[in-house]
Amino acid sequence: MPAAVPRSRFRVLILDDHVLFAESLELALTIEGYAVRRIAVAADGRSPQALITSFHRTPPHVVLLDLDLGPWGDGVPLITPMTKAGINVVVVTASVDRLRWGECLHHGARTVLNKSRPLNDILAVVRRINQDLPVQDLDDRESLIALWRDGTREHRALHERLALLTPREETVLGELMRGHTVREIAASSVVSEATVRTQVRSILAKLEVSSQLSAVGVANEAAWRPRSS
Repeated sequence: MPAAVPRSRFRVLILDDHVLFAESLELALTIEGYAVRRIAVAADGRSPQALITSFHRTPPHVVLLDLDLGPWGDGVPLITPMTKAGINVVVVTASVDRLRWGECLHHGARTVLNKSRPLNDILAVVRRINQDLPVQDLDDRESLIALWRDGTREHRALHERLALLTPREETVLGELMRGHTVREIAASSVVSEATVRTQVRSILAKLEVSSQLSAVGVANEAAWRPRSS
């Protein structure tokens, strides 16, 4: 096992737009003796790409990364380039979405910690990384990644079914999503209710569901919108 880096030379970067939490974490790590740097995302003029480029000069040993980075958006795309630069990425997030956790692990994060956990838990992970020790149970890690992969396949399948809709069917589904009835859709389109019902039946068949409510649920789950809207 490699010797641990002296804490005064073990570089930890905090990347979080939640100032109070980030300051608390910075203080706790500083008291522990680590070389800590915190980037105030909201006030930092650099782009995420510029930040990654700067890591090639003096990369931190660990980055404590939030997933919701305010003006920078989603933190997940930062994980892969960081890990490729040899950085240990520990995601510290308020999100409880386990599919999202699995995505982070898939991209190379060492572990994912919820912000509701005690600061001592985060300090323990940093300590174990410095000591070259595992920070997550392998079975738990693999199950989260598998959960994300299954969710990704399901999401792709939903989009493939939605792509089967004709432009007219897309319009009808869009109206159903807005809460309009078959009668209202028929009136606004100047067609018969029977015509709209036929279109609705075709939508249900293509989406492999049995009700208008389920069809709307599929569309919302896939964050789908008709191309004409």
